[in-house]
Amino acid sequence: MWTEILLLSHLAAGPLHGYELRRVVQASTGHTLSNNSLYPTLRRFVDAGAVIRNAEDRDTKPPRHVYAITAVGREMFHDMLADFPEELALNDAEFLARVGNFSWLRDDERAVVLDTRECAIAAEHLRLSALAAGQADPWSRAVLYEIGRRFTQERAWLDELRSAVHSDTDPGGRS
Repeated sequence: MWTEILLLSHLAAGPLHGYELRRVVQASTGHTLSNNSLYPTLRRFVDAGAVIRNAEDRDTKPPRHVYAITAVGREMFHDMLADFPEELALNDAEFLARVGNFSWLRDDERAVVLDTRECAIAAEHLRLSALAAGQADPWSRAVLYEIGRRFTQERAWLDELRSAVHSDTDPGGRS
């Protein structure tokens, strides 16, 4: 779902043709979308009424298709952002796609996303800590402890994000 969120977020900023959309997604995330994932997703959006596709004439070349988000698409985009299912809460791409678009959500919706992630990593941290304690292999134990350390760091970051949500400060530390 995170790729759909990224596509709709860029279309919410303005109409784009497919190549531009691929380029801005890569520039904003470092992730390269293949045509095999981009165009079927755009087709599904068009079929759902979330996006319209218009042909843009060019002098000597075939027309290119420009995609624009509709009111239905804006609602779909908002719902995708605000709905963060527990089964996706440990998926970094899903979580970061939502945080990267927090400006589209209300404070209470942002808090729900942060709380869902917090609960998921707390439970996973507890599970992995129990595994690490019983792990005889020191290398496996080291990996489990490192994952736990990263969860601890992320929980501190979640606290910073939560503070930014409630105080209207820049979450990057620049007020």
